[in-house]
Amino acid sequence: MTANLQGMTAVLLPGTGSDDDYIRRAFGGALLDAGAVVIAPRPLPGDLIGGYVEALDAAAQLGPIIVGGVSLGAAVATNWALKHPEQCIAVLAALPAWTGDSDGAPAAQAARYSAQQLREIGLDAAVAGMREGSPAWLADELTRSWTAQWPGLPDAMEEAAGYGGPTREQLAELQVPMGVAGAVDDAVHPVAVAAEWAVAAPRAALRTVTLDAMGEEPTVLGDACVAALREAVSLL
Repeated sequence: MTANLQGMTAVLLPGTGSDDDYIRRAFGGALLDAGAVVIAPRPLPGDLIGGYVEALDAAAQLGPIIVGGVSLGAAVATNWALKHPEQCIAVLAALPAWTGDSDGAPAAQAARYSAQQLREIGLDAAVAGMREGSPAWLADELTRSWTAQWPGLPDAMEEAAGYGGPTREQLAELQVPMGVAGAVDDAVHPVAVAAEWAVAAPRAALRTVTLDAMGEEPTVLGDACVAALREAVSLL
């Protein structure tokens, strides 16, 4: 891969409870400006992981692709890249939530808690509780995406919470460059995990952002990921 993204297809997968609308806005700036084609599949609450993998497989039928995503989406994309090295050009991993097994990971715990709340008290009350503990911009994003994915959202959250991310050993086998972005003040997606991924993969670089900056301008996250990828490519 070269640093030139002109004409390349990037398939980007949303995180748990998020949606294609957000990921298009987060990544569309840097990738579209570079001439890439962005595909952001809509989450299917009844088959979240399967729907993501199907979207990756379908896009790769037309030629090698860039894969990536946020949180869960980053894990699914990276696992796909490891299984399809000839069909993947590069990986964009934003806010990876855990390495390997999800047990004990804050993001998995949060997803399970949210699923429980949604089932016990319903969408409106769960959204109200989520808004109380989230930055305003994130609360607005999740209110929209949670509502759109109801009533299948609790099942999707539990499926995501049990998903196994790439291990350190698997990341060491990644054959393509990877750009990683982490948020230094995100307790749900610890920046230490992003750093671990960037260190474990042989051709990777890390850029960091803040939640406040992401709230002010959604493209900050995608810009950081693409900048990290360009740095990783320059190391080849």
